Amino acid sequence: MIHLIVLLAISWLLVWLFNRSNISVLGLWPSQKRFMFFAILFATSAMLSATSFLLKMYFIKEVYVLSNGISKISILRNCWYQLRTVLTEELLCRGALLYMLIKKLGVLKAVISSSIFFALLHWFNAGVWGNFMHMSIIFTFTFFMGLVLAYAYAQSGSLLLPLAIHFGWNFVQNYIFPDSAIGNHLLTLATPVPSVTISYAAFFTMLLLPKISVIIINYFIVKQYSKQQ
Repeated sequence: MIHLIVLLAISWLLVWLFNRSNISVLGLWPSQKRFMFFAILFATSAMLSATSFLLKMYFIKEVYVLSNGISKISILRNCWYQLRTVLTEELLCRGALLYMLIKKLGVLKAVISSSIFFALLHWFNAGVWGNFMHMSIIFTFTFFMGLVLAYAYAQSGSLLLPLAIHFGWNFVQNYIFPDSAIGNHLLTLATPVPSVTISYAAFFTMLLLPKISVIIINYFIVKQYSKQQ
């Protein structure tokens, strides 16, 4: 919690030094319109994120079960942890930094620059440094996801929209459906994992469809923001 307060304070200081603005330029106040789009984008991202695991259940017969020791406190604690993590990344990658880049470079260059930084950050977060294949996959997805997230801020003037997309995806990927049976998750992967053979088409559908869908669909939703009254 302390680091979020520090990030908000630094963000306020940066925008004040930049053009004597205040932190309101990040659009963190939840107006009715912002709340509506937040809910839509969060739900959309969460559902599309879940499809990656639903496809695994269909194609490779994975089975997920409810984790032991689940309680209201643990659920709230993990929800807060996921939200805090996403908000930290948003403040770092699309907070005051993106605001200043848009003012200095224009929307297009600012969005691209922010997305590159976002993708590079995930090389270190994911611990894949040195593995060229994994680095390429992670950079490609996080760069294009970063484009949508940065565009969401540029289109709406609010950090709440990229936060909704980012939180919806991460919440399902990192808490609801884990990639392994290890960790504090709502569901865990039942063992043993069945051994099945699938086609290349099924493999790439399972791997790419959710990632491509979350980028494209959220882009078109965000595009409608300025058209809403």
